[in-house]
Amino acid sequence: MTAPPEWELVVGLEVHVHLKTRTKMFCRCALEYGAAENTHTCPVCLAHPGALPVPNARAIEMTILLGLALDCEIAERAVFARKNYFYPDLPKGYQISQYEAPLCGPGRFLLPTEEGDREIGIVRAHLEEDAAKTVHAGGTTGRSVGADYSLVDFNRGGTPLLEIVSAPDLRSADEAMSYLRLLRQTIRELDVSDADMEKGTLRADVNVSVRRAGEEGFRPRWEIKNMNSFRFIGRAIDAAFRQQVAAHEAGEEVAQSTYDYDDTTDRLTVHRSKEEADDYRYFPEPDLVPVEPPAELVERLRGQVREQPGDRIRRLAGKLGFASAEELVVTGNEWKAEALAAEGLEWKTAAAVAMNRGDFLPENAPALARIVDANLTREALDEAFAAAADGPIDPEDYLLRTALGDEDALAPVIEAVIAAHPEQAETYRGGKEGVLGFFVGQVMRETQGKADPKVVNQLLREKLQRG
Repeated sequence: MTAPPEWELVVGLEVHVHLKTRTKMFCRCALEYGAAENTHTCPVCLAHPGALPVPNARAIEMTILLGLALDCEIAERAVFARKNYFYPDLPKGYQISQYEAPLCGPGRFLLPTEEGDREIGIVRAHLEEDAAKTVHAGGTTGRSVGADYSLVDFNRGGTPLLEIVSAPDLRSADEAMSYLRLLRQTIRELDVSDADMEKGTLRADVNVSVRRAGEEGFRPRWEIKNMNSFRFIGRAIDAAFRQQVAAHEAGEEVAQSTYDYDDTTDRLTVHRSKEEADDYRYFPEPDLVPVEPPAELVERLRGQVREQPGDRIRRLAGKLGFASAEELVVTGNEWKAEALAAEGLEWKTAAAVAMNRGDFLPENAPALARIVDANLTREALDEAFAAAADGPIDPEDYLLRTALGDEDALAPVIEAVIAAHPEQAETYRGGKEGVLGFFVGQVMRETQGKADPKVVNQLLREKLQRG
């Protein structure tokens, strides 16, 4: 949505990431997504009296690695702390987290845009244990409100959880989503997490406030908890903006609270008042010694930080345009385009193939480049890419199946398709060029997938424009 010019949106994100370790943060229980409920538990993660935590060294290394990628200051001495609160999915009555002395201190994240880089501040990246998973049964919302009863699965309890807290530097829902998508790709490339929202291994708490244009300082914020969908995050930010602006303009109080977003009504409803740090009564965890990362460990991990996704977007933007470069990188399809371009395919063609075709074995890139360049039928391309994902392919098996590109042969088919769909033709002529895809599909159906899509696109545009 477009913000009213007299109001400014202020957004900060707290991104929670499950680290890809074999075992939990403070015990030896295995981590297994989709395991039967309450089958990976022990006295430590169930908080039996006398059970003591032992930190996961691999989780600490992963946290430092990501901190280096975020240009964070790496602490010489980090301290685990108890965060005290009571909830059914927290058996100890506190969470082991970090507060005053996190592993990763202030940093920055460069967000490429068409106008140049936007620097998003990173306040901290700290390591903690996740709570167990509460499942609300009955009712229609899947939330505690309206549920008949709730069950707790303690398999997730104790999972290493890295929390990345941004500064309130984001100024639109689109910018927040771009930041989150690029951060997710950074996390995946470092192989510290699969960062999968559908599995819950990446989720975000979204902090939203508004202020008058030019106003200094910040007004009370709303925190929208545990968001696990890019689309809903964007919609929730826009909804919070609308509701807060309306409240301020009506002279109503905007209290600092935690909110739930209802996608069916596109509105936020208050969940509870927002806690502050004092409410959690943090104090150092007495059962754990401070973490003091050796300098040689930090330098070894620094050497594992490769060229960042944002840097590659800027590099590829000159070849593809910014929007295409960004989409190629943040979707993880860049490697396919690189492989095909290295075999001689023009970069824009390689990028289009990478975005629209599935993964393939890297050793098949030379064969696929020849196949794509040979202008084959869609059926042949489908078969080639399907086979290229499973094993070596021979391009000669496909190269004889060329696409129909003869304009004289295609012209009567195209004319018949346009004549059979006059309403869609008028819609296209009225300025809705997206309808062109409909006509391309009809021509491909009539030619049983043998027509050359490039030639079909060109002829359709010419004939539709002539009327």
